[in-house]
Amino acid sequence: MPALMSPPARIALVADRSPHVVSHTRVPLLLDALAGREGLALDAYWIPTEDAERPDAVRDFDAVWVLPGSPYRSEAGALAAIRTAREERIPFLGTCGGFQHTLLEYARHVCGLTGVAHAENDPGADDLLIAPLSCSLVGHEGTVTTTGGSLAEAALGADRTVERYHCGYGPAATHLGTLRAHGLRFTGADEQGQVRIVELPREQHPFFLATLFQPELSGDGSRPHPVIRALARAAVARAGSPGRQPV
Repeated sequence: MPALMSPPARIALVADRSPHVVSHTRVPLLLDALAGREGLALDAYWIPTEDAERPDAVRDFDAVWVLPGSPYRSEAGALAAIRTAREERIPFLGTCGGFQHTLLEYARHVCGLTGVAHAENDPGADDLLIAPLSCSLVGHEGTVTTTGGSLAEAALGADRTVERYHCGYGPAATHLGTLRAHGLRFTGADEQGQVRIVELPREQHPFFLATLFQPELSGDGSRPHPVIRALARAAVARAGSPGRQPV
C-alpha cells in the first residue's frame, strides 16, 4: 500500500494585496522556489485585512504571515490575525508592517496597554508604541545581530545577517521594558542596538517571529530567505502532525 501523503500546508498571507508593493509580488516566486528547491508543499491564500477581522479567518491555517503594505485597510483585522496565531500556537511570521503590528497586538492584549497606537494609523495619539523613525529605513540595508540560542538565530543559521528594509516606522523606547517583562523576546538588533527582531520563547509557541526588515526582498526571489524557509517548514510540520485534519 503506498504511503499516505501529508496534505499541503495552508498558509494565510494577511495583507491588502497590491501589485505596487514589491514584497507582495515576490511571494509567488518564493512559494515556487520553496516547492521546487525545498520540496515544501504550500497552499497560500491571500486574506485582506478587512476579511481578517472575522473570528475564524486564520484559525484553520498551518501558518500565518502578516506581510508589509501598511497602512492596512483594517488595523483591527491585522491585529486579530496576529492574536489568533499567537493564542492558537499557529506558526507565525510578521515582516515590516507585520512586525509593527505584532508589537501593537502584544502590548494591547498581553501587557494591558490598551491605549498605545501606531503613528501611521493614528498620528495624533498621545501614546505611540510605533513611531516615525528618526532616520527612515526606506531602501536601507544593514547588519542585524541575533541573540544566541534564539529562534531567530536558529532560523537564520547565523548570529549576524545583512538585511533590507523599506519602512519609516519602528518601536518607540517607552514601552519596550513592559513588552520584555511580559515575555516578548528581543532577539535581533541593528548596529545601533535598535530592536529589529522579536519572538516568543519556543516553550510557549512553536514558531512566532517578527522582523522589521523584509526577508522577502532578499536576492531575486529564487532562493527563499532562511526565515521564510523556517516558517514554511514549521507550517509543513503542523500540517503533518497527528490529528491535524485537512480543511
